Amino acid sequence: MASDQNASADDSLGGSTVEESRTARRAARRDKKQEPEGLWPKIKEILLVIFYALIIAFIVKTFLIRGFYIPSGSMENTLELNDRIFVNVAGNYLSDPDRGDIVVFKDSQHWIPENQSNTSSNPIRDALSFVGVLPDSSQNYLIKRVIGKGGDHVTCCSADGKVQVNGKAIDESSYLYPGAKPSDFPFDVTVPEGEYFVMGDHRNASADSRYHIQQGTEFVKRDDIEGRAFITAWPISRWTWLDSADNVFSDIPGPKATNSDK
Repeated sequence: MASDQNASADDSLGGSTVEESRTARRAARRDKKQEPEGLWPKIKEILLVIFYALIIAFIVKTFLIRGFYIPSGSMENTLELNDRIFVNVAGNYLSDPDRGDIVVFKDSQHWIPENQSNTSSNPIRDALSFVGVLPDSSQNYLIKRVIGKGGDHVTCCSADGKVQVNGKAIDESSYLYPGAKPSDFPFDVTVPEGEYFVMGDHRNASADSRYHIQQGTEFVKRDDIEGRAFITAWPISRWTWLDSADNVFSDIPGPKATNSDK
């Protein structure tokens, strides 16, 4: 009887061991199937990560923040040649630009002469700029400071040589290029609703709104504005928040007040 019990125990033990072995082999086979084999799965994983990163960069560039490259000295010393800036695209959907804001806008009015347009092209750089990985360095955009918005009466010059907005002379010394006059020639415009009169901080090196009055293309349309520049990001030595010069325009009277005085 005892021998039968021992045999039964041995059979039970052996069956359990065999079953555990089978279970272990099945688990090993499953693990082997789940493990990527060869180099291609790893490459595919890297490509997917890059693809998702590009999608995120494109979304950020389109709806949130966009980088731009400064190709000229028209905004010196606020912005210098080869600076990289970021523009608040999201804020552009929520509010309109105000006086003093530094804005980037499309050159739909053809302010840039054809002989100064960027004819050379680097397909790789253009693609990376398109998705937002690199700052936009194309010649299709301009950057200036808003001096007058819809309804404003902007003139130059006052008795002491300053630009006037709705009859109020403004002190631009905080951002005007050292030694530059507010304007080298007089002008007198009233800004249409939904448009802007813009000028560069380096006035004698900026072909801004003043230079296009005779052609009737002096105003920047609201739809052409990409957003407000808010930071100089590169080079690191020039990292700074960009000032909208609120103190310069804080006490400008409204257009109606000026019109009522006439």
